[in-house]
Amino acid sequence: MPGWVRAFSEALLTPADSLSLASRNGTKIRKGEPLNMTALSKECSTPRASVRPRTLYQKIVDAHTVKKIDAGTVLLYCDAHFANEYTSPQAFAGVRDRGIPVAVPDAHLCVVDHIIPSEDVTPRVIHDHASLVQAETLEANCRHFGIDAFYGPNDPDQGVEHVLMDEQGLVRPGMVVICGDSHTTTHGALGALGFGIGTSEIEHILATQTLVYRLAGSMRIEIRGKLPSTATPKDLALTVLCTISARGALGKVVEYTGEAVSALPMEGRFTLCNLTVEAGARGALIAPDDKAIDWVKTHAEGLSEEEFETMAAYAKTLRSDPDAEWDESVVIDASKVRPMTTWGTSPDQATALDEPIPDPEDFQDPIQREAGKRGLEYQGLEPGRTMAGVPIQHVFIGSCTNARLSDLRAAAAILKGRKVHAGVRAQVMPGSMRVRREAEAEGLDRIFKDAGFEWRKSGCTLCLAMNGDILGDGVRCASTTNRNFEGRQGRGARTHLVSPETAAASAVMGVLTDPNTLERL
Repeated sequence: MPGWVRAFSEALLTPADSLSLASRNGTKIRKGEPLNMTALSKECSTPRASVRPRTLYQKIVDAHTVKKIDAGTVLLYCDAHFANEYTSPQAFAGVRDRGIPVAVPDAHLCVVDHIIPSEDVTPRVIHDHASLVQAETLEANCRHFGIDAFYGPNDPDQGVEHVLMDEQGLVRPGMVVICGDSHTTTHGALGALGFGIGTSEIEHILATQTLVYRLAGSMRIEIRGKLPSTATPKDLALTVLCTISARGALGKVVEYTGEAVSALPMEGRFTLCNLTVEAGARGALIAPDDKAIDWVKTHAEGLSEEEFETMAAYAKTLRSDPDAEWDESVVIDASKVRPMTTWGTSPDQATALDEPIPDPEDFQDPIQREAGKRGLEYQGLEPGRTMAGVPIQHVFIGSCTNARLSDLRAAAAILKGRKVHAGVRAQVMPGSMRVRREAEAEGLDRIFKDAGFEWRKSGCTLCLAMNGDILGDGVRCASTTNRNFEGRQGRGARTHLVSPETAAASAVMGVLTDPNTLERL
């Protein structure tokens, strides 16, 4: 454990502090059992006259603060930690080497998802030796530290962590959830504060169930009006990114408000919050409403009526106060959102499919200007042309961004009765094995396979070119993932972020295609 982590841990937190908060919050994660997480105490949830107007973010942080360290830093209790095989080994090794037990074993869930192969074979075998060691190490760490919630390669409920957490009903409004993965912002869709952490912080959470947490700024993004029927949540998320830029929410927690946000289904909200980290945000939140509460009720198996009512009552208190102050506010007109794709190598380098690629020379910000020029060079594109019609060789539907059941339904609706273009390889990887089973029960797998898609198993895989799922140099891919960085899907591979609908339409046509034009072509 790094010295600064050890110093904070020993100076600021006693075992009694940690256990007291664990008992208060009732955090418990056990396979086959519901998460026994009731509302925070009255002290935390009841408004106090002496407290100034607060944002939703501030309310959640206040309710989880064990101790204030200084004006900008607190010791933060975390309700749940989700670990994968890729970012956790050194953290587990750190606490083991010091002889420290995991403070609250039942507050941790571990899943093999990053390095797992996606081939449609049973059982799944990890052939790469280094990847196999990572998976086996995570399982061994769970056994050693008494962590019951482990989802290995052949577990029937294995999945990409940010899909699995929500479909198991493990995330509740008002929680603080953390993970060694930046897209933990996904869970803000349920009114929970989720954020990614580094290895040293994972070590600290294992040892104390707390983090030394630097307070973030606040940002409100109000999305007014109605989203057109021709646009999707992914299109909205890309619109947000290209509006505010890759640094537009740097160091802030974003709260989404507005009519268009309220109208989004839960799975659309997951997509929106998932991508918010690509603007530099440290979190994303949507105040929990009946949709969020119903999601928990539906997905948290075994939740008693009393537990549900307590959770629902607390969720309804999780609102930003009317007079709360924001460091920054942005308004976006939902009615102007159209089918989108990225043209460069950052998720904010995006445009509508039927609009010309912008000229980076016109950008006022020098950082954006240089990034835009480099992005176009890498992608082999020029300003002025539209993205619609750009030839592709690969389509990937998967990841924690767009591989839930509604995403697969939307893509299948486009593909039904159609065939993948002869020059395209197309793959679909459900976000979890549960999603895969549900899709198969509806016959979606047959639609994908009849169209020419490979029907594979869940995992991060091609989202970040892991375990054999890698694209070749120059291969251009329409991908439902969240990052289009240089080499993200393979050295020299060219990634364009799109919605599941656009991915499906593009697979059929062999070029980037607005799905709303497919019937006319």
